[in-house]
Amino acid sequence: MSYVGRFAPSPTGPLHFGSLVAALASYLDAKAHGGVWLVRMEDIDETRCKAKFADEILQSLIVFGLRWDGEVITQTARKALYGQALGALRGRGLVYACACSRKEIADSSINGIDGSVYPGSCRDKGYAETGKALRLITNSEPIQFQDPLQGEVIQQLERDIGDFVLRRRDGLFSYQLAVVVDDAAQGVSHVVRGADLLGNTARQLYLQRLLGYPQPQYLHIPIAVNALGQKLAKQTRAKALDGANAQELLCAALDFLGQPTLPGTTSVADIIITAIKNWDRNRIPRGQTRFVPSINPL
Repeated sequence: MSYVGRFAPSPTGPLHFGSLVAALASYLDAKAHGGVWLVRMEDIDETRCKAKFADEILQSLIVFGLRWDGEVITQTARKALYGQALGALRGRGLVYACACSRKEIADSSINGIDGSVYPGSCRDKGYAETGKALRLITNSEPIQFQDPLQGEVIQQLERDIGDFVLRRRDGLFSYQLAVVVDDAAQGVSHVVRGADLLGNTARQLYLQRLLGYPQPQYLHIPIAVNALGQKLAKQTRAKALDGANAQELLCAALDFLGQPTLPGTTSVADIIITAIKNWDRNRIPRGQTRFVPSINPL
């Protein structure tokens, strides 16, 4: 099977060190396997994503020597594809309209691995879809996969997640549906991403099976966290990448991933070329989080 990897950031802000780690890992794994590396802007949440951040992200990738193959696609341009997939699931009786508010769900449910477990309150109500969220019916069949770093993962979606949203009440499609449709349409064979997304994988495997899509191989790397254990993000004051320090930051990202590094005076191109030659998945530290004080001071 040919290798097609991808990096799919959400353009809600500039790239930071944690983003660089994720981009670098997916890029190196693709190139070390002789594959292609795609970039996709996951801007499906139009309330938070901005075009200017998408441009900044692409410029940062170039500065750090991470050049993508093919066209950069955006999810906002692919709504028709998501609608078709939703229609296929609806046609099989797997989708229903939900009128529950977040407060109602929280008040009537238990906590699962990703917040409140939706108890299926609206499954049999037969509501019209207008102005309501659309949920996918789940079941008790275990979803199981083996992650090379995180080990065996098993979820029972009905118990651990509940029926999950495919289209929000405001009409925006969900991340879960969009990412599955996009990966299939782009022929993505390998997904290397942060362990913060590990809990999403079972839902995506479930959707892939229902839609008859191929299932990529998944590898979830540790995410960079601050001293409080919080994921580096805009909300936790993560610093934007400084292109003037590209060599230093690349070497720090390689060290984070357990890979050998070159002196900081080496060019970006040389660092990337050598990193591809030396890439070894087995060197990546195990676990879901890792703290790097020199990059992430509070």
